[in-house]
Amino acid sequence: MTEIIRYDASMAGLWDELVKSSRNGTFLHQRGYMDYHSDRFTDCSLVAMRDGKPCALLPACIEGDTLFSHRGLTYGGWLVPLKHFDATVMIEIMDTAIQWMTSNGIKRLVYKPVPHIYHRYPCEEDLYALFRHHATLAETNISTTIDLTCPLPLDRGNKSGANAARKAGIQVGPSEDWEGYWQLLSSLLDTRYDTRPVHTLDEMRLLVNRFPENIRLYTATLDGELLAGIVMYLSSPVAHCQYIGASPRGKDSKALTLLFDYLIGLHTELGYRYFDFGISNEDHGRYLNEGLVRQKSRLGGRGIVYNTFDISL
Repeated sequence: MTEIIRYDASMAGLWDELVKSSRNGTFLHQRGYMDYHSDRFTDCSLVAMRDGKPCALLPACIEGDTLFSHRGLTYGGWLVPLKHFDATVMIEIMDTAIQWMTSNGIKRLVYKPVPHIYHRYPCEEDLYALFRHHATLAETNISTTIDLTCPLPLDRGNKSGANAARKAGIQVGPSEDWEGYWQLLSSLLDTRYDTRPVHTLDEMRLLVNRFPENIRLYTATLDGELLAGIVMYLSSPVAHCQYIGASPRGKDSKALTLLFDYLIGLHTELGYRYFDFGISNEDHGRYLNEGLVRQKSRLGGRGIVYNTFDISL
């Protein structure tokens, strides 16, 4: 028998243990990450119980009569265990969850499944369950990803750029200069896009303190000057670029190219399966930054999608 209950703070320890043992959960789904912006989102995460034991988790927030999984995260979706869980169990859980939603006045579910590159073992039973409930594909964003088990090489121009930056004496490696990088990144985003980083510097420091093994900053410098930086989100099997930025001098000197070359090699050596550059879309996927996609593809990446589904209940 399956039962759906709403998550509360007393379940935080249990929640995190289930995330860690799941096939498709990442540190973004742990409460220490989800709850950092609890003032912006009303949590309505669900726990599926089978025979009185917690079985699967749905990170979610609620706004009006719409349940989002999850509006404050890159991806949400059902997080499920490795053993004793197949498509029949997923269908039963989805059916029961939707009954719970309708009985609690929810009229719409917006669902962002975990992209397949993050799966530690095949895990797309939820997509079949969505189909059975007549879900529509509401949004698709395309990311660019390298399969590190058989990576394509940098193209000739990027190889040349990385070599030139290396010969110029540009140094790349891990850094703790979060303040300096956030100043560079904020200035870049303000000038180019009239926007700012999703996270404030204080929020980023908080998250780094909570997840020091998962969130890391790498920079490129020359004679002490910060030229470029990349914030990496590490969720085995994926090394994901969360923030990418370079100063005008960093761009001209190919510092960012050298930094990418270093990070691709580093995470190959560390045993990651994928290196994900992130999406190249705006306007809910409708606009594709073609120049950005080309840049990423020239570094060896190819396309994978981040989908969003919509169910009217």
